[in-house]
Amino acid sequence: MKKIILFLFSSILLFGAQPKFLMPDEAFVPTAKLNEKMQIEATISIAKDIYLYEQEINLKVKSGSGISILDFTTSKSVNHDGDMVYLDSPTFIVNLKKDITTTGIKSINFELSYQGCSEQGLCYEPYTKAFKFDVDSSQLPAATATIKKNILDKEIKPQEQKKELSQTDSIADSIKSGSVLIVLLTFFGFGLLLSLTPCVFPMIPIISGVIISQGEGITTKKAFILSIIYVLAMAVAYTIAGVLAGLFGSNLQAALQTPWVIYSFSGIFVVLAMSMFGLYELKLPDSLVAKVSSTGNQSGYIGVAIMGFLSALIVGPCVAAPLAGALVYIGQTGDAVLGGAALFSMSIGMGLPLIAIGVSAGKFMPRPGAWMNMVSAIFGFMMLGVAIWMLERVVDSYVTMLLYSILGICFATYLGTFEKQESHIFRKSMAIIIFIYSVSLFIGVLGGSNSLTRPLEFLTPKVVSSVSNPTTEHVKFIKVTSIEQLDIVLAKNSGKKIMLDFSAQWCAVCKELDEVTFSDEKVKAKMRELVLIQADVTDNNKEQKELSKKYGVFGPPVMIFFDKESNIIKSKTIVGFIEPDEFLAHLDGI
Repeated sequence: MKKIILFLFSSILLFGAQPKFLMPDEAFVPTAKLNEKMQIEATISIAKDIYLYEQEINLKVKSGSGISILDFTTSKSVNHDGDMVYLDSPTFIVNLKKDITTTGIKSINFELSYQGCSEQGLCYEPYTKAFKFDVDSSQLPAATATIKKNILDKEIKPQEQKKELSQTDSIADSIKSGSVLIVLLTFFGFGLLLSLTPCVFPMIPIISGVIISQGEGITTKKAFILSIIYVLAMAVAYTIAGVLAGLFGSNLQAALQTPWVIYSFSGIFVVLAMSMFGLYELKLPDSLVAKVSSTGNQSGYIGVAIMGFLSALIVGPCVAAPLAGALVYIGQTGDAVLGGAALFSMSIGMGLPLIAIGVSAGKFMPRPGAWMNMVSAIFGFMMLGVAIWMLERVVDSYVTMLLYSILGICFATYLGTFEKQESHIFRKSMAIIIFIYSVSLFIGVLGGSNSLTRPLEFLTPKVVSSVSNPTTEHVKFIKVTSIEQLDIVLAKNSGKKIMLDFSAQWCAVCKELDEVTFSDEKVKAKMRELVLIQADVTDNNKEQKELSKKYGVFGPPVMIFFDKESNIIKSKTIVGFIEPDEFLAHLDGI
């Protein structure tokens, strides 16, 4: 009997010693209101011995209203057992922004997500509280224009940490905060760096061919003037297209990458190439020349200006971080003047090497005769190569591979592969090498290969192994073409790290990423830790435009990364090409 009484007494003492845990609605009381400045004041009141994880708090305005979050301020978090937490009830002052086209009163759905724990050791699951407000959009700044943070409650201090920005956003912010001269000089430097990328390479044979096509009367002075006109026209084209893309959020590349435009411009290069071979002379009709200028010298300048303008739009529309940064700035602030000036300065930087190449073509051009004819013919073949390169965006890879092989065989024959008489050993050697490679391309086409670097790969016997090696397989992307498709994939992969790759079939840099970076064995192994989604914007239709606009993408390639909570890691966004080693280091930080 005594044992039973002792057992019951001990049980009562033990039960009474257990801590009392609060229910979630007792531990956390979220509230939110809209003040007269159209700011959202959100507070999470927490009970005694309760704390909130800073990294688990998420403020969100659901899309569809044209209104989103600009920034917010809150009290300072503290370190608690290695985690940054709020020990007191935090208040958030949320500043809103609107799209450029948003007007009037808009109803928004604001969501406040949070998670916390009790000092007694109980951790609560994540919770989300939704609120609905009617916002007067006329009181909000357009896009993401910067505003000064106003704290209504003096006890609330701004969190003393800088937001990590992507390279694109950092460049956009530098335009806002820097002086005009520094901005222009910086973008000029960006242009010089971009001139070393594949964006500008296709323009080298164009500008050289334009100078050579002027004939034997070309002087260094005239070559310089023609080069200046070409580059200025290119810069004007980039500036106009960039300003329009920034203001209207359009895809800079896709607008002029439709098949009929590509076919037309590729045909222009074929026509130019034939003139380089001496089949005919390209010039304006004499009657039109007489109307333009009594001297007739202006006709060549007009043609060069047109070629420079079109080349910038069709041949070299590469979206890199500096270009995207300028477009983001224009879209955010509507300041087309400074944004356009930055783009113009960048274009001049990109064109400076082209001017040097054009002047060199005029200065070192051989005298009339056999050498002159050979130089013109070589640039004619280069023009044909540019025409085929453009067709890669709209035709099957087997077709372009066949065209490259035919072009190479013709070029090697012209250089003298089959000539019996003695010729320069270097020229003869180059001709034989080009011929062998071009024949291998032709054989590769017949064998079903579509690789320019490994055309005879189909001849290698395939060894079937019972154990598959995952590193030899290509990385697999989940293809999406609309916001709805992407939302479904994101929902299915909640809790995982995700990479969203914006790509298009006509994007030359995207192909370079696939062939160089994504094919690297170490990169492929690392990428398998992520869910890989590819947003295909090839068609540039309404759904794809909306998808690009939602994520602020002006053109591929752009890689966006999501954490396990499906939040975008802004600082990790990549615009343009990236080398394998650099990309591998980038992935390590995700």
